[in-house]
Order: sequence, then C-alpha cells, then structure tokens
Amino acid sequence: MRAWKRVVAIALVAGLLLSAKAMNALARESEEQPVEIAARAAVLMDAATGQVLMAYNEHQRLYPASVTKVMTLLLVAEALADGKLCLTDQITVSGTAAGKGGSQIWLREGESMLLEDLLKAIAIYSANDASVALAEAIAGSEEGFVALMNERAAELGMVNTNFENSTGLDDTTENHLTTAYDIALMSRELLQHNEVVAYSTIWMDSLRDGETELVNTNRLVRFFEGATGLKTGTTSRAGCCISATAMRGDTHLIAVVLGSDNSNDRFDTAKRMLNWGFANYSTVTPEIDENLITPVRVLRGEDRYITPVLPGGMPILVPRGSEDDLQQNIELALDVQAPVVGGQVLGRITVMLGDEVVGEYTLTAPRAVQELRFLVMLQRLINALVR
Repeated sequence: MRAWKRVVAIALVAGLLLSAKAMNALARESEEQPVEIAARAAVLMDAATGQVLMAYNEHQRLYPASVTKVMTLLLVAEALADGKLCLTDQITVSGTAAGKGGSQIWLREGESMLLEDLLKAIAIYSANDASVALAEAIAGSEEGFVALMNERAAELGMVNTNFENSTGLDDTTENHLTTAYDIALMSRELLQHNEVVAYSTIWMDSLRDGETELVNTNRLVRFFEGATGLKTGTTSRAGCCISATAMRGDTHLIAVVLGSDNSNDRFDTAKRMLNWGFANYSTVTPEIDENLITPVRVLRGEDRYITPVLPGGMPILVPRGSEDDLQQNIELALDVQAPVVGGQVLGRITVMLGDEVVGEYTLTAPRAVQELRFLVMLQRLINALVR
C-alpha cells in the first residue's frame, strides 16, 4: 500500500511540475510580446500585405462568438458586389430567423425589412436574427449558408476554421471554431468591400422609424483614432473577442483578440497592439525607375519588341525610419519567344531592405504578340531589300 501511495504521490508531483512548466512557458510566450496580451490568442496583421507583425497563440482553435459575423458580412458583401442582392431588397423574415436568441433586433416572423437595415443591424449591433435572415436570403437556409461560409474559408486559406452557424452562438455547438490568424485573413478580405465595412464604423443609428436603436458594440470606432471597424463577440465559452481594424496614413492594421476575460481587456489589448504597430511600421509605395524597364525582344513575333508594365500600386510595410534604405533589383528577360500572352511574366522587381526581401513584383506583357506570319515576314524582307 505504501508503495502504491508513493507512486500516486510521484504522479501528482510530476503532473504539477508539468502543469507549472506549461504555465511558465505560456507566461514566457506572453512576456515575449512587445505589448501585454490579456487574451488566450491574438494577432496583428497588415491589411495591405498580410504580413503578421505580432502573434500569440495565433493558430489555437477557439470559439469566436459573434466575430463569426465577419464571414457573414463578407458573403453579403460579395453577393452585393456580384449583383445577386441589392441594398433596397425587401427581406421577409422567417420563423427560424425571428426565433434566434442572444443579441437581436426582435424581428417578427413575416416582417419585411430592407436588406440595408438588416446589414446595419449585423454590423452595428451584432443582431443574430438579422444574420440568419440574410443567410436565408442568400442560400435559402442557414445550413446552406454555413456551407458557403466554410467553402469561402477554405478559399481564403483558413485551414483551422469550421463554422456551424452564421451568428457565432456556441451554446449548442462543439466545433464552431477558428483562430486569431484565420479571423485576420477573413477580416482582411472584408476590408476590400468599403461599402459594407462603412456600416461597422457607425456609432449610433436606428431602425423602424427610430423605434429600434442601434449602438455599436465596438467602442473603438468612437474612441480610437483611425478606427475602421470591424466586429466584436462575447459568449461565456469564447470570452470577449474582437477583430479591430484601424488606419493611420497609408497603414491599415488588423488586431484580432480572442478569449479575453472581460470587455476592457479585449479593447485595451487591441489598442495596445494597434498603437504598437503604427508606432513601429509604415507603409510605402516604392517609386520604380521606369528607365530601367527596357523593351524585350520578341523572337519570331509580329512585333519586334514589347515593353513590360508594372502593376499599379505596390504598398509594402517596413520598419518606421527605414523608408530611405530600400533598394531595387530588376531582372528582365533579354528576349521572349512568340506568341506572347497578355499578362505573361517578363521580369521581376525585388525590393530589398538590407539582406531582406520586403517586396517582390512581376513585370508583365501589356498585350498579346502573335507569332510572325509568313506574309508579314515576306513583307519585312521586301522592305529590307528596297532600302
């Protein structure tokens, strides 16, 4: 019996040591961050380039609560952009949508509301009933909409994400999970739709001729300089979460915070991350010396030469103060065999900061060049002889 007790005691001590070791490792990881992270996971990403500037447990799968609605808003935005929906569409509310609990605008079954008003209710007030109503308008059912959510997540590279509803309600689900990094990816994509993102920056509004008041759940849009959105979320399982976006100058940042113990920790962590990012990084668009982009000879082409073009607008993120230290290396083909396809890569520009590559851009053919036909070749030969 004493031997057995000794084994149990050793096991308990080992367990405590392992637990303490894990806690110490977690504490060390948190201490290594440039700012205090009062959350289970967090990430700071540059919206223009997707570069990660700060990360803490960024790939840990967690409940996202209503931050889920970033994907809901993204699919609505894309449906609007594709012409499948219109802001002036009247949406009739189903019993399923009207029965959603949590944050809501108290939709009634059979009630008809403008799509724009439902969009406001989601972006500003995080209304679950409005989310389901728009999910049904797009896919016919919330289940069909969830399939679209997961399909879009896969396209965006959100490899650790699985959605089970359009709202983020997690009281009846076990696998509605994502990560801080994956949320940053979908937030970055949503930021491409300014007409929808604009609703997330409205501090106060109302529906039903003023009868229903909307107050933004994200207080950063009122109190944080440069705030551009985006979405909060809170449940007992998820804790307090946020995807907070802000822009100062040309720098647009995304701070995702998951699993804070309280709302203040969520907002304060997001502010610390964003302020650190703005203080330490700046966005620049390198000025490329176009004199270095010389024509490329087209072998056996109807045009003898073609001059590569550079895609417009090439923002890159660099440590603040290093903007004047950028160097450019241009690699360009001497010749290319016809036929040439429009958009075909003809060269590359690499932007360096010391030994680090901070930007890489392709030089492409502005148009197609067909292979030289016999008659054109003959005419050129005659012209040469005449001269």
